[in-house]
This record gives sequence, structure tokens and C-alpha cells, in this order.
Amino acid sequence: MNEEPILTIAGLDCFYGAVQVLHGLDLDLRRGEVLCLLGRNGAGKTTTLKAIMGLVTTAGGSIRLEGRELVGLPAHEVPRAGIAYVPQGRRLFAEMTVAENIEIGLMARRKGRTTRESVLELFPLLRQRLSQRSGTLSGGEQQMLAMARALCLEPKVLLLDEPTEGLMPSMIQRIRETVSGLRARGVSTILVEQRVDAVLPVADRIAFIENGRNRETVDVEALRADPAAIRRYVGVG
Repeated sequence: MNEEPILTIAGLDCFYGAVQVLHGLDLDLRRGEVLCLLGRNGAGKTTTLKAIMGLVTTAGGSIRLEGRELVGLPAHEVPRAGIAYVPQGRRLFAEMTVAENIEIGLMARRKGRTTRESVLELFPLLRQRLSQRSGTLSGGEQQMLAMARALCLEPKVLLLDEPTEGLMPSMIQRIRETVSGLRARGVSTILVEQRVDAVLPVADRIAFIENGRNRETVDVEALRADPAAIRRYVGVG
């Protein structure tokens, strides 16, 4: 893993109306790593992802992808810059088939058959479901499709918000394997999760978000040796 950051967030302030949600948040994502954001509900984890994507108003601070400033960029330009986002709840086009959902993903950066095949290699189950309406898939299959659609961008950075929510253990394991497979392909991932047990096997570092601030970022090996920070910021462990 390269120590050099691909994405750097500095002094980020974000508001929902008059309510400040992020307070001078600092965060960096290294090339080819899986960084997990952990914290209690309302800590600002999802807001951080939305800020990166230009979906919430940034009142101050900087978000740089390989040195390029993203703050102020129209939201539809952020995916074209190379960041893909899988929001909580997946947001698929339920009436469309699996193949049509993938096609929409390909259109965002004008990718073609080679990208489609590369994505389906990661999710062989979807190849068997191409003609099926996405709304009829299981929860785990829908999560795979949401990730596949995002990966059609061939992103440098992937943002995943609660990807294991409501999934069976076997599907959680598949999602973990996919994230590890993406790391091997050089994709850098920020993963928001509530379930500590779901992220420890796959994360490289954990950033603990509390009251809109990054309190500390810890290597996962250090956290396994001393899980005190999990108890402090998440309340479990």
C-alpha cells in the first residue's frame, strides 16, 4: 500500500440548514487502502461521504483528489473526476433489469464492454441475473448490483455507506471479499459501517468520527491489540 494520500480532506465544515454537522474535519485516504469510518449514529460519517460527492453544502475547508480541489465542483462532475458512491439503501432503478442498471453506470464516464466484463468478473452472480428486474433481487444481490454499477466508473476512489446493513453473514463475507479484491486492483475505499466485526477483517485503518470531527485514525493491527478506542467512540468491544 502506498503511503501517499489519493484523497485529502482538510478543515471541512458542513451544515444542514443552520445546524453544523462537520467541524473542521481532517481525513486522508491512502492509495490502495480500505479506510473505515466508525462512530455512533449522527457522528457525521454519512455527511462526510456526501460532502465528498458534492451533495451537501461545504462552508469551509478543502477536499482534494490527487491534488485537484473538489469543493465547488457540481455534483455530477465528481463521479467523472473518479469517485464512485454507493449510498445507504442502494438506490437502484427497481423497474430496470440488472443489465440496464449496469448500462447506466457505464454511461457516466462513457465506459464500454471491457469495463462491463471486468465488473461482472467481480460479481459472477449478476451475470446469471442480467435480464432480471433489480427490484426482485435479494438484499445481498441488490448490494452487489449497486457496487457493480458504481464500479462501472472505473473509479480511483469508492465510497461505501453501510454496505452490509441487513445482509446475511454469507453475503457480508462476499461484500468483504469484493472490497479486498478491489484493493488488489488498486481501488482506494472509504467504508462507513456500524458493525465493527464486519470491517476489522478488511480495513487497513479506522478513523473514529465523533461530533463531526476525526478524533483519531488507527491502524487496524493496533486496534486489534488494544480495542479501547472502539469502546470509547462506538460503545462496543
